[in-house]
Amino acid sequence: MAVIIDLARGRRREGNDGMLDLTIDEQVATLCINRPEKRNAMTAEMWQALPGLLDRLAADPEVGVVVLTGAGGTFCAGADIADLGEFVGDGLTLGAEEALAAFPKPTIAMIEGYCVGGGCQLAAACDLRFAADDARFGITPAKLGIVYPASTTRRLVSLIGPSAAKYLLFSADLIEAAQALRIGLLDEMLPVAALHARVRDFCHTITTRSQLTVRATKDLVDSIAAGRLTDEQADRWSREAAESGDAREGVSAFLERRPPRFGWTGPQLTQP
Repeated sequence: MAVIIDLARGRRREGNDGMLDLTIDEQVATLCINRPEKRNAMTAEMWQALPGLLDRLAADPEVGVVVLTGAGGTFCAGADIADLGEFVGDGLTLGAEEALAAFPKPTIAMIEGYCVGGGCQLAAACDLRFAADDARFGITPAKLGIVYPASTTRRLVSLIGPSAAKYLLFSADLIEAAQALRIGLLDEMLPVAALHARVRDFCHTITTRSQLTVRATKDLVDSIAAGRLTDEQADRWSREAAESGDAREGVSAFLERRPPRFGWTGPQLTQP
């Protein structure tokens, strides 16, 4: 994997043979699916590479948020059909999806063009989805005789509800961005020209907030949604907050009318 570091701009860029590109700039890591000639259809190698890239970003203290996007005006057309034999029963797409869903920092899917099949699977595994108004969405296992994995279906139902999930899965039809926004598949829809700036500004907002609050919120909300929040988990975050100093800094900054300088960089959670 090639690594290019531009010290003058505080930016580093890493590439994965022109297929999964990683750029880290001002605490924002952008993972770009880069096969525009195939509408960014993911090969087996790309699905296998994604969890490892996410592990590295999770451990990087300079990364506060991850943006998943696609090159050439398309998000992702799903799994490459040429590799279909490797996907059936192999769990490649599911492993990448679960790694993305379990990523401990905020994740945003920035969507242009087609977001179909496995691409929609990845987008749904992100915390938030921002899309251009020309985007198109579809979940297509009914066209291939494939049964959507139970955990993937559960995530989709949690996101958009049973009826909308059935509509997408029964029909395998593409829907427009406006309908995706209406059913809850999207959080924001913007003109194509405004999408990148809006995502950049939102990422900046996240990275200037208390990372303790952001990380705790993601962990607690995800656990509540999955019905697995425990008192011990909540207590550990409470102890982390009490020991971090972020609350003192936040109150001081408010009273002094200045931007806060939060110092928390990662969890020191231990089992009770």
